[in-house]
Amino acid sequence: MNLKPESYILRIGHRPERDQRVTTHVGLSSRALGASGMYLAADDAKVADSITDVATRFGGTFFCENNVKWKSCINQFKKSGGKVVHLTMYGLRLQDVIADIRKEEKVMIVVGAEKVPGDLYELADYNVAVANQPHSEISALALCLDHLYEGKELDLAFPDAELEVLPTKIGKTTIKHEHDQEKP
Repeated sequence: MNLKPESYILRIGHRPERDQRVTTHVGLSSRALGASGMYLAADDAKVADSITDVATRFGGTFFCENNVKWKSCINQFKKSGGKVVHLTMYGLRLQDVIADIRKEEKVMIVVGAEKVPGDLYELADYNVAVANQPHSEISALALCLDHLYEGKELDLAFPDAELEVLPTKIGKTTIKHEHDQEKP
């Protein structure tokens, strides 16, 4: 299933000494809820590698690019025809703008940490709030992606998974898949 619009995440404000868990969860939530990849505007190879490892083991084509320059990343994305959605508690209400965002070909959803640069508000095509109240950037991202894809992301298949989780009423059931690997 190809979800439209394509979505990409830009994580800014990541502080390697204290945000590793939250940023990892931003990446994992993005992947699970239909985003195509994440750009990390910080140098934290450990976080990027962790997200990439999960994507490899659990399938799909999600990528995580480490150490991007956030402003250049946004400008290149916009130059290629994409629109930028900045998640902020100060933006327009998600429910009031999501129909317009769905009409775009591809979107970059910017997820900040404690403080974001002021010029981001000007660069964004949409400054979007989930509840206009302080809360977790992970919950804002999850709600944004769910509203963007109207629940269709919950039925995604992740091809080439090494490990697959099967829904079960009680307990844990997984399947290990053996894939043919090319030999040099």
